[in-house]
Amino acid sequence: MNKPTVACFYFPNYHVDPRNEDQHGAGWTEWELVKNARPRFPGHRQPRIPAWGHEDESAPAAMARKIEAAADHGIDAFIFDWYYYDDGPFLEQAVERGFMNAPNADRLRFGVMWANHDWIDIHPATLGKSPALLYPGTVTPDTFEKMTDHLIDLYFRHPSYWCIDGCPWFSVYELHTFMKSFGGAAAAAEAMQRFRQKTVAAGFPGLHLNAVAWGIQLLPNETVVAQPEALIQRIGFDSVTSYVWIHEIPLQTFPQTPYDDVLEKATAIWQREVNRFGVPYYPNVTMGWDASPRCRQEDPFENQGYPFMGTISGNTPEAFARALEKARHFLSAHPQCNNTLTINCWNEWTEGSYLEPDTEHGMGYLEAIKTVFGR
Repeated sequence: MNKPTVACFYFPNYHVDPRNEDQHGAGWTEWELVKNARPRFPGHRQPRIPAWGHEDESAPAAMARKIEAAADHGIDAFIFDWYYYDDGPFLEQAVERGFMNAPNADRLRFGVMWANHDWIDIHPATLGKSPALLYPGTVTPDTFEKMTDHLIDLYFRHPSYWCIDGCPWFSVYELHTFMKSFGGAAAAAEAMQRFRQKTVAAGFPGLHLNAVAWGIQLLPNETVVAQPEALIQRIGFDSVTSYVWIHEIPLQTFPQTPYDDVLEKATAIWQREVNRFGVPYYPNVTMGWDASPRCRQEDPFENQGYPFMGTISGNTPEAFARALEKARHFLSAHPQCNNTLTINCWNEWTEGSYLEPDTEHGMGYLEAIKTVFGR
């Protein structure tokens, strides 16, 4: 069996962005939450300290170090969480200034997952207070056209953009929010068809559309399709994956659930999803979970819903390697997965799921990938 394609999600909130500065003050990045995190219960490991420091990911030299480490350890692509609202892009400079200008960008592919969820005020969140909505995830049809033109003109034409059979990758995080933008499945399918046509007109053989599984929901009173699975076919997605285990696996014990318990449920989900949608399914492996840095540290740490929620314990590099090994065997037994998996996450520091080296495990999580999937 050839080496699987390993695609790693990347969360780009570790560079200065004008929207964040308007909300939090000059120079703010999510590193501030990482620095301020504290232990919230006995044995809780916080703060997490990045071995490379609190670096600016939009600097090409800093991104070059990430690319080098990822490529050296068997990662093939970054899938950037990518934000675009009715008033324009957000957090795009990690890609457009950092990755695209990195001197070694040719060593790694990159794609985007349109993170079309509501952006709410949870940096940090206050216990018992409903967070304010800052930027709605729904967009107008005109915005979608501008967004897709921007992707084709700037992203898809970059020599390192991730293509599958020549078709540029584009993933959607929340399918129900996408449908809501257009009023239902029929209009959403027409919008995606226009996106495909524009991509072909730009010289590509097609567009590879990927759906994140947790967002496959019907809108109220939807009549075009009767089952969530049918949305994949109706809108024309080419593959399905997951973003993170906890989207589909509740953490049953608070404040900690053992990693191996969550892994066991994750492998059952792979089996459930592999033939569900009629298109290739890419299993997801998650490194860990601890959203407590996004909680206001002065508040009690109670099980009251994200980010005041349980964490995953025992997610050592060795446990992560066991999860990767299970994924490797799963891919070998299920060729319909096209020998591809996704990993959460390169750098979700404030959700406790990151591969970047820290001061406790160093490069341990990257070494696990290299051991299981090394070139």
